[in-house]
Amino acid sequence: MATVLSRALKLPGKKSPDLGEYDPLTQADSDESEDDLVLNLQQKNGGVKNGKSPLGEAPEPDSDAEVAGAGKPRLSEVTPEGYPLEPLGALEQKAASSVVSYVRTSVFLLMLVVSMVLVLVCAFLIPCPPRDLHSTWSRHLGPQGGGDLSPLDLADVNGDGLRDVLLSFVPSGNGSASGVSRPPAVLVCLSGMNGSTLWSSPLPEEARDITCLDLTPGDMAKTVCLVTGTHKMLSAFNGTSGKAMWTLNPNYLSNGTLAAPAVVLPDVDEDGVRDLAVLAFGDLQQDLCFLLVSGRTGSPVGRPVKYNIVGVGNLIGPQVYITASGAAYILFGFGNIQAVALRDIFIQAQNRDNLPPSLQIEEPEWEKQRSVNLSELIDVYSDGVELLQMVKAPDSNSSNLLITTRQGLVLLRGQNLTPSWVLGLQGPHSQPTPGYFTDDETIDFLLQIPNGVGMKKVMVVDGDSGLVTWSYSIPCHMKETPATSAATVEQKSVFLFWAEGLSAASPNPDVVLGTGPPSLHHLYLLHPTFPSILLDLANATGIVTASEVGINDLWKDAFYVTRTTGPSSEGHPAPLVVSKLSLRWALMEGQMVQLEETTPKIGRGELRRFLSRIKFVDSPYQI
Repeated sequence: MATVLSRALKLPGKKSPDLGEYDPLTQADSDESEDDLVLNLQQKNGGVKNGKSPLGEAPEPDSDAEVAGAGKPRLSEVTPEGYPLEPLGALEQKAASSVVSYVRTSVFLLMLVVSMVLVLVCAFLIPCPPRDLHSTWSRHLGPQGGGDLSPLDLADVNGDGLRDVLLSFVPSGNGSASGVSRPPAVLVCLSGMNGSTLWSSPLPEEARDITCLDLTPGDMAKTVCLVTGTHKMLSAFNGTSGKAMWTLNPNYLSNGTLAAPAVVLPDVDEDGVRDLAVLAFGDLQQDLCFLLVSGRTGSPVGRPVKYNIVGVGNLIGPQVYITASGAAYILFGFGNIQAVALRDIFIQAQNRDNLPPSLQIEEPEWEKQRSVNLSELIDVYSDGVELLQMVKAPDSNSSNLLITTRQGLVLLRGQNLTPSWVLGLQGPHSQPTPGYFTDDETIDFLLQIPNGVGMKKVMVVDGDSGLVTWSYSIPCHMKETPATSAATVEQKSVFLFWAEGLSAASPNPDVVLGTGPPSLHHLYLLHPTFPSILLDLANATGIVTASEVGINDLWKDAFYVTRTTGPSSEGHPAPLVVSKLSLRWALMEGQMVQLEETTPKIGRGELRRFLSRIKFVDSPYQI
């Protein structure tokens, strides 16, 4: 009824844009203008869509029937705010969209939880590579019963990525309180992580040398530790378990005694495992014999081959030299260096001319050095030889020969055995230490020679020219102190050596007074980038008898292992101590010793920043 009355009272006029109705106070001039205004209003408000007015009003009914039907509920009724209600289809679509969104969120969260659980499970079940948290450790192995030899080697025997320490010593005393006799010597393997004992094995005699290597190349490779005794013992031990794999029967040596550690050869018996050669003394010292030994079984490969050597001096070698073409020679001698082709030894040992492929190669430049009578021995060098080393030749897959004599150093080219340079020195103190000091990527050498009472001179020799590029006099009463080096990724090396305490600076670089007692020795590091500075890394009160440098490939770190005989008290044997020192950790903790003033002055902060970036790699010095 209200709707009918409102329609009856409508007057012609303009429609209010705010109320959507005609304004009774505004009169239209004509019916056409009114129609135009209504049309403009509909276009302005978007027109009528789906039977609705722009503001959501229902279209006006044309009859009373439509008026009567207006009281029925409609979905398009106007809301109190003036907006229309949504149809049922839209509501159903919104509900379905909400369900899909909920399902997607649930699946995502479920996958996230499952991933986190898998990560945690893997973190607990799959062990992470062990980090060398123990930067330094020291292990006391008890009193040492004697022995002048100090064999030491590094190898990863337990597969944890860190090289472990292998050594042999003679225990103190011949018996225990229970009456059970002790073995003459013990082979011990210490963990490189914390110094704990991985395994130990008794030895029938004192060990002369320990060498750990892989005799079987390829995927089947495993670490084998070769132990050479002072008399007749040659044994191969499993590096993982410490059990003996084989031992050479001493009867094959007849009345002879092993003269030197065993050397590794190519595979001469063609069983897939590299073989060995041992050198033994005969009835006389000059009577030497070579015995080829199978690397797989420890049995001889043929009979002994005898040679009579003429010479005076220390026994040199034996060492195996492989030329660039692949020919194999064995170097040895007494105060001199002679070479014999491995194929000649094999022919005599087997008494046949059928050679394996690895022994059919000859080196013409070496064969020219044979004597006039075509002797099997090749003269390499014969002038007061004390030591022989093989060092990598630049831009070649062979090596050169560094010979230490009583008069100095000589570097022979391995290709044709001609001298590259000669350096005259009196009484080299110890074996030269190879490393990279200059920028020419040629291996240089650190030397230690006596320089008066209680003093030694440390010098670096350029491997390309043979000239001394760095030297310094240091107080040191310790005899035969070992020096080592470690290579870095920048094709440089750090050199480590022992001396007594140094003063912070001295106006005369050739005279340095010790600052500590003579019994306290310091480990110093020399880096070629800062030749005017030494780093004091550690100190020891005992006598350092052996040292080795190993590389932690995972963390690009190097560690320094020493074998030290502690100070002995009256009536008590000296204790044996094995220590490990992380070099990257020691570089940050070491004390700087300024050898001479430089311009500009090197600050501690600048040095620490440089040292913190050092990364170490395996040694490329020797072949």
